Amino acid sequence: MKDYKTIPAAELRETAYQLYADGENGLMSMFANDERQLNGNYAIYCLFSVGKSMQVIKAVLKEKAKLEFPSITPKISGAAWYEREIYDMFGLKPVGHPDLRPLALHENWPQGIFPLRKDFNSKTPVPTAKKEFPMAGVEGEGVFQVPVGPIHAGIIEPGHFIFSQAGEDIIRLDAKLFFLHRGIEKAIEGAPIERAFYQVERISGICTVAHSLSYCQAIENIAGVSVPPRAQYLRALVGEMERLYNHVGDIGNLCAGMGFAVGIMAGARLKEDIMRVNEALTGHRFLRGLVVPGGARLDINDQLTAEITEMLDKLLPDFNEMIELFRENDAFLNRVETTGIVPRQAALDLGVVGVGARASGVDIDIRRDFPYGCYSALKFDVPVYTSGDVAARLWVRVDEVAQTVNLIRQILAKMPQGPLKVAIPDIKPYSSGFGWCESPQGNNIHWLMVGENNTVYRLYARAAAYPNWPALTVAAPGNIIPDFPLINKSYELSYACVDR
Repeated sequence: MKDYKTIPAAELRETAYQLYADGENGLMSMFANDERQLNGNYAIYCLFSVGKSMQVIKAVLKEKAKLEFPSITPKISGAAWYEREIYDMFGLKPVGHPDLRPLALHENWPQGIFPLRKDFNSKTPVPTAKKEFPMAGVEGEGVFQVPVGPIHAGIIEPGHFIFSQAGEDIIRLDAKLFFLHRGIEKAIEGAPIERAFYQVERISGICTVAHSLSYCQAIENIAGVSVPPRAQYLRALVGEMERLYNHVGDIGNLCAGMGFAVGIMAGARLKEDIMRVNEALTGHRFLRGLVVPGGARLDINDQLTAEITEMLDKLLPDFNEMIELFRENDAFLNRVETTGIVPRQAALDLGVVGVGARASGVDIDIRRDFPYGCYSALKFDVPVYTSGDVAARLWVRVDEVAQTVNLIRQILAKMPQGPLKVAIPDIKPYSSGFGWCESPQGNNIHWLMVGENNTVYRLYARAAAYPNWPALTVAAPGNIIPDFPLINKSYELSYACVDR
C-alpha cells in the first residue's frame, strides 16, 4: 500500500471521484480521526481498491475552520453510511449528503456531543435526549407501512425495519440499526495495544477470528514484523474453521426462513460437529484464544490434526446429502429463485463484499486479491454467480464449503515447523496502518493509529456486515414480506459487527 495522499478537505470530492473512476475502482472504507493533538487537524481517510493495489486519500480539516467537507455520496453510493457515521461521531458535516439522519447515534443522544473526539470523556454522564427519528417511507393512496422490530422473535440483536407496501408487494424498506452500539473504539483509546486486543476479539462472536486477525495484522504491518510461518498457517486454519461453521450454519438458518425443518435440523447438527472441534482446537467454540499480536498462542498436535481430518471426512458426505434435499425440491427452489435480487451494478455501487457480492457477479475475495499470511501458497477457487438472488447466495456458500474443506486439508498438509510468535517492538508513536482478512461475510478491515508507549490512539474496525446491510434495502422491494426472512438470512449479517 502506498503512503496516504494528503489533501485539503475541500478537494475530497474531486480527488475521490478521480480515484473512483466512474466505478472502475471501489471504495473499501471511509472513516475519520481526531488528530488535533498532533497537528491541529481532523482527518478523513478514504481507502480505495485500485487494480491490484490499495490507495488512501487523507483529507484534512483545520480545527478552527468550518467543520464540513464535500460529500462523495452523490456519486459513490457506498460512502453514505460512512459519512453519516463521521457526522455522528466527529461532527464533521458532509455537505451535499442526501440523507443526514443519525446512523449510530439515535434520537436519545443529545445534539452537539461527538463521542470520538478526543476531548470527549467516555466516563462523562450523557443526558438523554427526546428527539424524533424520522423513518423513511412512501406515501400515497393504498400505501401502508408495516413495522418489524426492533425486538424480534428469537435470540437475535435488535433491528428496526419499516416496510412500505401497496397490496402485498414491498415498495421500500428502511432499516434502523445500531441499537446496541458499545463504543468499543472509544473504550480502548489509550489502552496498550496487546490488552486492547481482547476487546477487539469480542466485537462479534461469529467473526472472532476475522476481527482478531485484522487487528493483529494492522499492528504487525505498522511494527514491520513478520509472523512466523507456522503461526500464519495456524491463523489460516482457524480462519477457515470460522468460515466453515458459519457457512454450514447459515445454510441451515436459511431453511428457517421458510419453515423447512429438515434443513434447519441438518444444518444445526453439522454446525455442532464443527464447533466441538473448534473447542478442542482452541478451548472455545468461537475460536477465541489462538490468534494474538505477533503470531499464535496455541499450537496443534497429531491428535488434533486427526480430529479435524476425521470431522471433515464425516462432514462432506452429510453436507452433500443435505444439499441434495434442496437442488431438486421445486417448492424450495420456488422460494429462493428470483427472490431478493441485488443486481451487479447495485452491488458495485454499494461496495457489497463477500457472499453477497460474489452472488451478484462481483468477483472479489481479499484472500486472493490482496493475499495475507500463507494464502499466496494455497490453491482455491472463488465461486461467483450472477443472478444476485437468494438462490445465488445459497449456492455461493455451498461451493465455498467445498473450497474451505480443501483449504483446511492443504493447511494441515503444509503446516511448517517453527516458532509461534514474534515480539512486538516499540512502535514509533502515531504510526498507522491497515490490517485485513476475508471473514465469512466478506472482507474485514481495521485501521490502527498507535499512540505513545504502544497504546491505541485510534482504531477503526469496519466489518463486512457494514457495507452489506444497505444491500437489503435494494433486495427487498418487489418481494412480499414473507420473503424478507429468506432475503435477510441469505446475507445472515452480524448486528454485533456494526454495533462495535
